[in-house]
Amino acid sequence: MNADITPLRDQIDAIDRELLALLNQRAQCAQRIGQHKHLAGLPVFRPEREREVITKVQQANAGPLLNDGVSAIWREIMSACRALEARQQVAFLGPEGTYSEQAARQFFGSSCDFVACTDLDDVFRCQLSGSSAFAVVAIENSTEGAIARTLDLLLAHPVRICGEISLAIHHNLLRRKNGLDGIVAILAHPQALAQCRQWLDKHLPGVERRAVSSNAEGARLAAHDTSLAAIAGEQAASQYALEIAAPRIQDEAQNRTRFVVLGGPPAQPSGHDRTSLILAVPNRAGAVFGMLKPLADHGVSMSRFESRPARSGSWEYFFYVDIEGHQDDGRVAHALEALRQSCAFFKNLGSYPIG
Repeated sequence: MNADITPLRDQIDAIDRELLALLNQRAQCAQRIGQHKHLAGLPVFRPEREREVITKVQQANAGPLLNDGVSAIWREIMSACRALEARQQVAFLGPEGTYSEQAARQFFGSSCDFVACTDLDDVFRCQLSGSSAFAVVAIENSTEGAIARTLDLLLAHPVRICGEISLAIHHNLLRRKNGLDGIVAILAHPQALAQCRQWLDKHLPGVERRAVSSNAEGARLAAHDTSLAAIAGEQAASQYALEIAAPRIQDEAQNRTRFVVLGGPPAQPSGHDRTSLILAVPNRAGAVFGMLKPLADHGVSMSRFESRPARSGSWEYFFYVDIEGHQDDGRVAHALEALRQSCAFFKNLGSYPIG
């Protein structure tokens, strides 16, 4: 068997050397581009360009590598090349091991400086103060809907969305030992507790469910107490040396969370974009219909519509709307202008490549 494998291993080693040489050639090209960017005052990170690169290599992919694998490989290649221009700082909801960190690493690659923040407010402060160039925050879950605090902070602060990523969420029950005996409390973010409600009702009825700031924080606390269990991902289990007492306990198999990336300059059109808005209209009959009419008039598709109370005490609402297309596209630009004129409140959070 060794005689059969050895020539193939030698071939792989030779290919690896060729790949390394080509990757360094690519890095040199990226460095020269970085020098031109610096002289022209252009940003290091361009989400629409990275989207274009990945799309091209996926279209050229003849296999057997799957396109998801190709995407992951090229994300890391671009991240390493980008770091030669300047290392990017990326804030996320901590501590280490959260799904937010996983989303940040999947979007930017590993060659960045990741900043763990104590809560969502701190994530926004970190990006707005310039302590980090970018921030990654969860905005909605396919099971439990919108992340209310994220929506409120998007309204309150002058932030811009430059990208998004959708992450498959696989919740696991983590603790210092295997089995379900002796658990007195289950720690997790409120959204995770809600996403595992049926499993918990069936397997751990009557056990306290304790909300904490993040799933990784629950895992960190469970690492110090055998009577505690946490709901979190495999990354948190590895980070805090915990056992997976029960895998994939989420109630919905296709559970996903959408994250948005804040910061950077406005993303240029990629041909497959989304624009996020916050709107408000006076509380009168037909106002919401009138608000949405410009989208229909200009043939712009709406992919998301969410309302949040304005907290004015008069039953008024802010509407969070996602539309298909880039703000610089002709029909979208005309629709946005009509919305700006007709709405009592209009905030454009930015256009960005669809994840």
